[in-house]
Amino acid sequence: MAEGSILNFCDVSLRYEDVWALRDVSLTLNPGETRIIFGAAGSGKTTLLKAVIGLVPVDRGQIKVFGEDVTAMKETQLFGLRSRAGMVFQEGGLFDSLSVGENVEYPLLNRQASAQANGTQPNGDSESRVRDALRFVELEQTYDKLPSEISGGMRRRVGIARAIVTGPPLVLYDSPTAGLDPITANTIMALIVKERDVRNSAALIVTHRYQDGELMAGFRYDREKEALVSVTGEESRTKFIVMKEGAIVFFGTRQELEQSEDPYVRRFVKHEE
Repeated sequence: MAEGSILNFCDVSLRYEDVWALRDVSLTLNPGETRIIFGAAGSGKTTLLKAVIGLVPVDRGQIKVFGEDVTAMKETQLFGLRSRAGMVFQEGGLFDSLSVGENVEYPLLNRQASAQANGTQPNGDSESRVRDALRFVELEQTYDKLPSEISGGMRRRVGIARAIVTGPPLVLYDSPTAGLDPITANTIMALIVKERDVRNSAALIVTHRYQDGELMAGFRYDREKEALVSVTGEESRTKFIVMKEGAIVFFGTRQELEQSEDPYVRRFVKHEE
C-alpha cells in the first residue's frame, strides 16, 4: 500500500459462478483525490464500492482501507471500519420512518456503539454535529421534517449530510445524481466538491453522468471565496475509471478519456452520447 494512501486494491477478483463482478482490479486513492467510475450495467461499479467496506467478500486479492486489510477481517471487525467511511446510497437511501435529523444522526449512533463496545468513550454532542452537517448542505431547516416532506434533490443532500457527519476521510457515492434534473444534479456535485476540498477527503464516485466527472475534475472549492473556482488539468486530482465485465479497461485524466479511441470507453464521454 502506498504510504499515506486511504484505499488500495491489489489484484482484487470476485466471480459469481461464470460472471466476473471484479477481475484483477488494482487502484490507489489518496487524501483529497477523486475517482470517477463509469461502466455499463453489470460492469462491477457498485460491487467495487461494496467491496471497499467489506459488504461483499472477494475471492482473491487484497483491499486495504486506512491501512487495514479488509479482506482479512471478520464481520464484527468491519463495523468499526465502516463507521470511518461515509456512504451515499442511490436515491439517498433514507429511513422513511425517521426524521431528517435522526437519519443524519444514525452514523453517529453506530460509531458511539462501536466505541462503547471497544471500551472507549464517544465524544461530541450529536445534535450539534447533525445540525452542522445539515448546515453544510444548506438544509438545517429540514431537521424535524420526514423524508417524505422534502424533495428528491433535498433527500440526496440529506444523504450527503449523513455520509459526512462523522467527518470521514473516505466517502463512497453510488449514483448520487441518478434521476435528478441537470440543475439539481450540478448542485449535488458542487456539494461533493466542497466536501472533498474543505475536509481533504477522498471520494470514490459511481455515476452515469459525464457532467459529474467534468465538475469534479474541473473545479475546486475556494474557502475564501466560498465558491467553486475552475482548475487546469494539471491541477486536478480527479482521475477517471471505466469498467467492463468486472475489469478496469481505462484509467486516466479527463483529457485522456476524451482522447481515447476505444469504442466502449467513448460511450461514456458526453460528446459521444
